[in-house]
Amino acid sequence: MIDFRSDTVTQPSTIMRQAMANAPVGDDVYGDDPTVNDLEQYAAKRHGFEAALFCSSGTQANLLALMAHCERGDEYLCGQQAHNYKFEGGGAAVLGSIQPQPIENEPNGTLPFAKLSAAIKPIDPHFARTKLLSLENTINGKVLPLEYIQQAREFVNQHGLKLHLDGARIYNAAAALNIDICEIVKYFDSFTICLSKGLGAPVGSLLLGDKALIARARRWRKVLGGGMRQAGILAAAGKIALTENTARLVDDHTNAKYLAEQLNNVEGFAVNLAHIQTNILFAKVDESIDQTALVEQLKQQDILISAGNPMRFVTHLNISKEDIDRFITVLKTTL
Repeated sequence: MIDFRSDTVTQPSTIMRQAMANAPVGDDVYGDDPTVNDLEQYAAKRHGFEAALFCSSGTQANLLALMAHCERGDEYLCGQQAHNYKFEGGGAAVLGSIQPQPIENEPNGTLPFAKLSAAIKPIDPHFARTKLLSLENTINGKVLPLEYIQQAREFVNQHGLKLHLDGARIYNAAAALNIDICEIVKYFDSFTICLSKGLGAPVGSLLLGDKALIARARRWRKVLGGGMRQAGILAAAGKIALTENTARLVDDHTNAKYLAEQLNNVEGFAVNLAHIQTNILFAKVDESIDQTALVEQLKQQDILISAGNPMRFVTHLNISKEDIDRFITVLKTTL
């Protein structure tokens, strides 16, 4: 199966499966799982943070961050396209009683500081209390400029806010900028890493912050039903994802550009190559193409895509150049 729908579809490697089978485990709710503890301690040290928390998903990790930073009736600033605002079920409002204040993203994914400043509420009982700015990197495959992140740190310091990063694909951003990840995350009070996207683990994300924040997040994880028992079986794969699969993300970026070039040779598809920075690309599709039929026809050929205009394609460790060539050949014969 060739699956371009997302990098969440990656399969664990043989090494991961072996590590999972052999992982020493304990009850993580009691803090007794040595493999979970090892992953959290490694992640904290590797990224220059005091503590880390292993979570079941990126959605959970983001929600825990918001609930650890904010109280009921507080507010966080974010982008209209932010995953933790638009695509996570309204969890901050539904479960955290936290009000999101979305700001329209610029084409490059950034949020204009003038609009952010205007959205901060005055200290007044009529208003929610603005406590946090949440950014996302990458966002729709775009990498936030490092200079912008530095300015964001200055902005939150000026306004007495905290700064959180939805870093589901933060290693993709670091790979695209050709810098160590710490050069990005050092500006944030907390950030998340998704282990089950391009890094290839089957399950899990990490939330990182100082010890006090992670202690609050750990309590909220339990309240929300996220306390796991012998979770070392999953954490073992997460450790390998961090130690073995970060450097190879550049291959996914190269394949995304190659896929875009090939799609531009298919009648009815158009991709702006200048917009491809990481492993996600968007193709404009001619309205004459019946996307519903196309998706089904490709599925019968063991190729999975998602309908949409633009149509999103995501490359990952289970997509090779040969897979792309096969897809393009089938696509041309199907249209």
